[in-house]
Amino acid sequence: MPPGKKKASLALLDGQIVASFGRRYLVELQDGTTLDCVTRGRRGALACGDRVGVARSGPGQGVIEKLGARDTLLYRSDRVRQKLIAANVTQIVVVVAPVPTFHEDLINRCLAAAEHGGMSSLIVLNKMDLPQAKRALKSLALYEQLGYRIVALSAKRDVSQLLAFLRGETSALVGQSGMGKSTIVNALAPEAAVRIAEISAALDSGRHTTTHARLYHLGHDTHIIDSPGLQEFGLHHLDMGELADAFVEFRPWLGRCRFRDCHHMSEPGCALTAACVAGKISERRLESYRQLLRERAS
Repeated sequence: MPPGKKKASLALLDGQIVASFGRRYLVELQDGTTLDCVTRGRRGALACGDRVGVARSGPGQGVIEKLGARDTLLYRSDRVRQKLIAANVTQIVVVVAPVPTFHEDLINRCLAAAEHGGMSSLIVLNKMDLPQAKRALKSLALYEQLGYRIVALSAKRDVSQLLAFLRGETSALVGQSGMGKSTIVNALAPEAAVRIAEISAALDSGRHTTTHARLYHLGHDTHIIDSPGLQEFGLHHLDMGELADAFVEFRPWLGRCRFRDCHHMSEPGCALTAACVAGKISERRLESYRQLLRERAS
């Protein structure tokens, strides 16, 4: 390695992306200070939570020169592009609420992404103080039967019961707009939320809604990443086999179809269809899987 390059490499500071704003990133260094950073040239594909190497470029500023290895990566995709959500998270927290009405298909997609990415999942039903809450909780019984953990709360009143599920984890909060993710964050980390909001106003033209992912520290080993509200969650990066395996209740039936290349749509002798007819698999979940396959084929 030429001497100049070796010297530059040694000068890099280790940090973590704690907020992303298009092509600008807020990087927190190991001493707790933060730098407003850009990337070199057209380098992109960075996510909140990424570990990076940074070179100072001025007071409070830096350039991201190196991307560290990722343990996990949560992202969505369609036929055209991928959208990174968060890196190095250990669990996703799908936040739903009775009002506005949540989309079950979006829950299925988030859970499938977590299963494929090696992350655990938690479903949080917020706004339990609303009269529609009991019906919403009943609709989530299916996921509890599948082994997914569910926490019901009202973030405006008390979020303490959620903390037990967050300790020791780096959690990515995902869900539709209006579910109360930011309310949960503000309740869990009020001082951190205010600090990031101030920085966000400077870097993101003063927007008040969550337009980019942000990481907050709840303790030395407990962190949460708040992400923008989702209206869609494509899984185009999963092939047919990976997609079927990401639905946990499908796994006992995979490989048992009459035809080895069964797509589990309408083929004769499909083990998943038979399991659905027998009440072993939810028709709602099977249809969600089939909709994802149709999107891949379109």
